[in-house]
Amino acid sequence: MKKTFFLVLLAFVFCFLQAKEPVPNVLFIAVDDLNDWVNCMGGRKGVHTPNLDRLAARGTLFTNAHCAAPACNPSRVAVLSGVAPSSSGVYNNGQDWRRSPRLADAVALPEHFRANGYWAIGGGKIFHALSWINDSYGKQQNEAKLWDAYWPSATDPMPDPQWPKATEAKRASNGYLYSKPLAVGKDKKGRPPAFFDWGADYQAESGTADHKVVDWAKGELTKKRKQPFFLAVGIFRPHIPWYAPAKYFDLYPEKEVFLPKIKKSDLNDVPPRGHAGIRKQWHKWMVENDEWGGAVRGYLASISYADAQVGRLLDALDQSPHAKNTIITLWSDHGMHIGEKQQWEKFTLFEESTRVPFLIVAPDVTKAGTVCDRPVSLLDLYPTLNELCKLPKRDDLDGVSLVSLLREPKAKWDRPAITTWGKGNHSARGQRYRYILHPNGAEQVYDHKTDPDEFTNLAAKPELDPVKKRLAKWFPKTNAKPVSNK
Repeated sequence: MKKTFFLVLLAFVFCFLQAKEPVPNVLFIAVDDLNDWVNCMGGRKGVHTPNLDRLAARGTLFTNAHCAAPACNPSRVAVLSGVAPSSSGVYNNGQDWRRSPRLADAVALPEHFRANGYWAIGGGKIFHALSWINDSYGKQQNEAKLWDAYWPSATDPMPDPQWPKATEAKRASNGYLYSKPLAVGKDKKGRPPAFFDWGADYQAESGTADHKVVDWAKGELTKKRKQPFFLAVGIFRPHIPWYAPAKYFDLYPEKEVFLPKIKKSDLNDVPPRGHAGIRKQWHKWMVENDEWGGAVRGYLASISYADAQVGRLLDALDQSPHAKNTIITLWSDHGMHIGEKQQWEKFTLFEESTRVPFLIVAPDVTKAGTVCDRPVSLLDLYPTLNELCKLPKRDDLDGVSLVSLLREPKAKWDRPAITTWGKGNHSARGQRYRYILHPNGAEQVYDHKTDPDEFTNLAAKPELDPVKKRLAKWFPKTNAKPVSNK
């Protein structure tokens, strides 16, 4: 009798302790257009990212992480829906994700957390819709219902920007801002197309849009809540235009700015389909007008400015009542070419477009300063957070949980990271090799052990046929029809 009583009591105590186990909060940080130049990823010599480095020192840094698509809209939709572009048909920036048959009834990440007792709030650019950067993308029409609250609003997710006075910025025909006369062609109305711009801002940093977003997020972190929170914070820089407070430009003296490594004949062994979207005229203009170094400097300054905003967030969390019970994840929606492959921006299946910073700090799960070099996808973020927060398992997600790698970064891992850029156009990035297969059957293979810059296409080598076969089995079996906005 005593033994039975003891067992019943023990079971009661166990259940009580389980019930009292704190539910973790989530700080969900998205950074736009941040490539692998950050210091903790090997970066480039002299890149100042002390706050990203200290975040990496707290948990797990994935050094071989890749986006689901090398463009803002399809990448972010994939992260927030857990559905791959090949399943949804969302392949580019101009598509409305809710028009996808696969996503019409999808439960987005903040919705899922809300349904399971979380207070889901967001601010800044999380989904892809910023009318003050490009009017053609429009406003977010369907995202308001996903959140309990959004700042400034779900339909206008970024506060008004602060443009440097010295640039005399003007809107170009497609909505981008520019002040430099970079005429590399004309549009149908005879106007020069919009291009990058960069320049130091001598106004107060507190007036910049990202600073305001982080101010708002800091306020949210100070609040005591009766329920756990899912707090999404979107940092827009280092997206173009590369305007940043002057002190971040000062970190990179003009005479010390490096240029990315390129090879003149680099694209000779790339099949025609692999040239699609590469802006050779833009790169030609940069070189001929001696503007490449200035552009690199603007991008670097914007990285360091974004890094500073991450630091302000971390400081606020550390000083908040939620410091010990909050999962932190930081990711970038895709990489960025700064002249590599004669390309500017993203929109390719090369390493510089697909590789992204991706960090997770999970109390009682991750170990400080852990590095994982297994190939992972941003698609895996939804199921990972789902498992970490012990929410109901979902069977409608295309990614897989990374919790096993968070616990043991060297665990066996056979999956490559798949990136899709248009229907049927895929890259599989494994531990060592990248295999690109185009819809017309053209191929590219790169060995990152011997060729980290992807200068030499090895697709024609018969000895690599087993590598291609092994990676190809992970390519999507179906390729959804592109979503139409009509």
